[in-house]
Amino acid sequence: MKVPMSWLEDYIDIDVPVEDLAERMTLAGLEVESIEYVGLPQAELPWDPEKIVVGEVRSVRPHPNADRLVLVEVDYGEPDTEVVVTGAPSLLKRAGEDELHLKVAFAMEGARLYDGHGSGREVLTLGKVKIRGVPSRAMVASEKELGISEEQVDIIYLPEDALVGMPLVEYMGDAILEFDIKGPFAHLNSVIGVAREAAALVDVPLRRDVLEELERHGTELSSEPDYLNLEILDPSLCPRYSAALINDVEVRPSPFWMQLRLRRAGVRPINNIVDVTNYVMLELGQPLHAFDYDLLRSRPGDERPAIIVRRAEPGEQMRTLDGQMRVFDDRMLLITDGGGPVAVAGVMGGEESEVSQETTDVLLEAANFDYLNVRRTSRELGLATESAQRFGRQVDPELTVKAAARAAYLMRDLADGEVAHVMDDLFPGREPRRVVRIQPAHIARILGVEVPTDDIVRILTSLEFEVAESDGDPDTLAVTVPSHRRDVTRPADLVEEVGRIWGYDRFPTTRMRDELPPQRENPRLEGAERVRDLLVGCRLDEVITYSLGSIQDEGRLHPGTPRPDADAYLRLRNPLSSAQDTLRQTLLPSLLETVRQNLRFVDRVALFEIGRIYLPVKGSPLPEEPRRLGIVMTGPREEPSWLQHQDPTLMGFFDLKGVVETLLNGLAVEGAFEPAAQAAFHPGRCAQLTVDGDSIGTVGELHPLVRETFQLPDQPVCVSEIDLDGLLAHCGPPREMAPVSAHPPIYEDLAVVVDEEIPAARVRDLIVEAGAPLLRSVALFDVYRGPQVGAGRKSLAHRLTYQAADRTLTDREVAQVREAIVSQLTRELDATLRG
Repeated sequence: MKVPMSWLEDYIDIDVPVEDLAERMTLAGLEVESIEYVGLPQAELPWDPEKIVVGEVRSVRPHPNADRLVLVEVDYGEPDTEVVVTGAPSLLKRAGEDELHLKVAFAMEGARLYDGHGSGREVLTLGKVKIRGVPSRAMVASEKELGISEEQVDIIYLPEDALVGMPLVEYMGDAILEFDIKGPFAHLNSVIGVAREAAALVDVPLRRDVLEELERHGTELSSEPDYLNLEILDPSLCPRYSAALINDVEVRPSPFWMQLRLRRAGVRPINNIVDVTNYVMLELGQPLHAFDYDLLRSRPGDERPAIIVRRAEPGEQMRTLDGQMRVFDDRMLLITDGGGPVAVAGVMGGEESEVSQETTDVLLEAANFDYLNVRRTSRELGLATESAQRFGRQVDPELTVKAAARAAYLMRDLADGEVAHVMDDLFPGREPRRVVRIQPAHIARILGVEVPTDDIVRILTSLEFEVAESDGDPDTLAVTVPSHRRDVTRPADLVEEVGRIWGYDRFPTTRMRDELPPQRENPRLEGAERVRDLLVGCRLDEVITYSLGSIQDEGRLHPGTPRPDADAYLRLRNPLSSAQDTLRQTLLPSLLETVRQNLRFVDRVALFEIGRIYLPVKGSPLPEEPRRLGIVMTGPREEPSWLQHQDPTLMGFFDLKGVVETLLNGLAVEGAFEPAAQAAFHPGRCAQLTVDGDSIGTVGELHPLVRETFQLPDQPVCVSEIDLDGLLAHCGPPREMAPVSAHPPIYEDLAVVVDEEIPAARVRDLIVEAGAPLLRSVALFDVYRGPQVGAGRKSLAHRLTYQAADRTLTDREVAQVREAIVSQLTRELDATLRG
C-alpha cells in the first residue's frame, strides 16, 4: 500500500523527517518497504526550485513555420513573460486565443528533465534552441518529463490555487511511503489508519473531519427509504449494508488533485464517480461500489429498485466488470436486484449496472461482508481485487455509513450531484463493544519495563481506545476497544499496543538473569547433518517428499509378485487422494517419481532424501518411525562440455557405490559390500551394505521392469536405501590427521590369484593389515578372469604405495613388507602371485 505524505498531512501535522517517521513506523509494526521521492532533493531527478516553477499560459499563437507547433506566452513570476515553442495537443487546439489563465509546470533553461519522447528514463538538460526558425529556451512540461508517470499524453494543467512563480517542488513535491502490511489488520489499509498510527507515534492530534460527514450534513439513517427496497437474506455473511443515492451527477474526469493522489497511491484514474469510490476506499479503508441507479431492477409489484443480499444459486452466472462470465456456487454471496445478480459481494461489480458516461443517478454501496467468505470467493473465482484484499482482513462494520457519506458529498462537490437526505442502512450483525481489563503492573511484567500509567492511557487513547478506571478496582483499567480494532480481544493485545507505540527501541539492554543451560550434543541431528554435507559434496541434491503414498506405488517395486498386504500398512481413514492414503515403508517410490519429473527438464539427476518410514507395531497404536537415507542417480556422469567428442558415459552401479564409500569414509565407518538379490534390483548389479556384520542397506541398479513401471527412460537408474540410524550407530571418532612425509614414496604393483568367491575387499583388508605401518595406500586397478589363472580363479592387481614419515625406505625394507603381505595372503586365502 502506498501513502503519499501530502495526503497523510491532511490528518496530522508532522514535524519529523520522513525517514525518521518511516523508521519509527517500521519499529511499531507498519513495515515501510521503500520511500519514493517525487521532485524532492532526495529524488532520482530533483526539481530545481529556481528553474522548474508554476507558470501561467497567457496566450497561444500559431507557429509561423509549422502547422503542428504553437508559440505559447508564459508568465512565470518575472517582469517579462517567456515565449516557448510547444506541440502539446491541448494547446494546438487553442491557437489564436488570448487572455488565457492556464496554470502549467514551467521549466527554464538549465533545468534537468526526462526525455518525454524517449523509451526509457534518459535525463536531458534544457538549453536554448531554434525550433523551425523560432528560438526557445524553456518548455511547458508533461508528467513523463517530470518523472511523475510514464505517460506522454499532454502537458500538466495545475489547479487555480497554484501561485505563479512558486517552485513546483513546493507545490507538487512529495514523498510516498510504501507499506508491507501483513495479517488481518484492515484498519491499517487506509490513509486515515496510517495517520492514526503516526499520530500516536509522534504524539500529535488526529484530524477526523472526514469521518464526520454524516453528522456535519445531518443525513438521516433509515431501513426503508423511498428510493430503495433493501433486504439481507444471510446476515451471517453480510452483517451490514448501507446505501446512499446521489441524483443528477455529471460523469467527467476527476480534478487534478484527486487524480494525482490516486496515481501516487497506485490507482489509475477513470472518472469522477469511480475515482471517488477508490479515493474513499484508500482514505478510510472501506470498499465502495457505485451502481447506475436507473439500471437497477425492481421486484414485481414495487416501483423501487431492489437490492437483495443473498447466497448464489448453484450455477448462477453474471458478467463482471472485467468482461468475464462468472459461474457461482451456493457458498458465494451475491448482490442482486429484482432481476438477478449485479455484483459479487466484496469482490467485483457486474457489467449490467456499471456506471457510464450516460449515468445521471448513482446508488452508492457501502457494506460489510464476512471476511472468510470473501477470501474464498476471491480465490475460487480468481479475482484478486483491492476490495477483496481489504474485506479479507476484517473491515470495521461501523465504517459503512461514514464512508458512504464521505463519498456521497465528494460526488456532490465533484459531479454536481444532489445527495438524498436519507441513507438506507440495515445492520443485523451489530455486536456489543468489547471491554478488556488490564493492570499496569501486568503490562510491566510482560514487557519487562515500567511504562507510566499516564503514558499507557495516552497511548491507548491516541489509538482511539476508551480508557477508564475499572469499577471497584483503582489498579485496573477498563479499556473499551474501538470497532475498527477487530484484532484486540485480550489483555496481551493491549500490552502489544502499549509496547510498540511506547517504542521497542526504548527498552533498556539487560542481561539474562539465569545461566545458559548446558550445551549437550545431539548425535542424531549432528549425524544427519554430516550425512547431508557429505552427499552434497558428492554433487547430490537433497529433496523432501511426502510421507504419504499408496500401496500400489510400493507394489511397483516388486514386479511379478502379489500385491502387498494392505493390513501390513498404516492407512488414512479420510485421505485427500487415493494416491496418498498410506504411510510409506520405503523412500524409493517417491524418490523415483521425483526423478521422473526432473528428467523432463534435465538429463542428469542425482538426489538424496533423509526421511522416516512407518512400520506398524503389533499391539501398539503408534508405529515405529526409523529414519532412512535414499539415493537415486541417473544420467551422464559428467556435465556437458565442448571437450566431449563422443556420447557421454552414463552413471552406473560403481558411481553409486563410490558415493556410498565416500559417505562411509567421511563418517569413519568400515563397511563392506556383499552380493545380493532383490526383486527391485537388476540381477548381478545389487549389493548389500554391511557394517560389523550387520546389514544396513542395499545398493544397486534398478531392475528394467521396475524402471518401466515408473516411466523412467531406458538408461541405468541406480538406487540405494540405507538404515540411517543403523549407519550412524557405527560412526567412529573423527580421524586423526598425520603430517605429510617429506620423504619420497615407493610404488609397486602386486597381482595375486585367489578363488572367485573371495571378495576383493577381503584381499585389500589383508594387504593393509600385513603392510602396516609402511604401506600407505592400496588401489585395485585390474581384475582378470581367464585361462591363464584357471577356472574358478581370478587375478586382482593392486597398486601399493610405501612411505615412511622419518626416512627414505630402502629396497630391502620394501621387500620385507612385500614378503609379509604375500605370506599373509597365502596363509589366509591360499593366494598365489600371478606370473
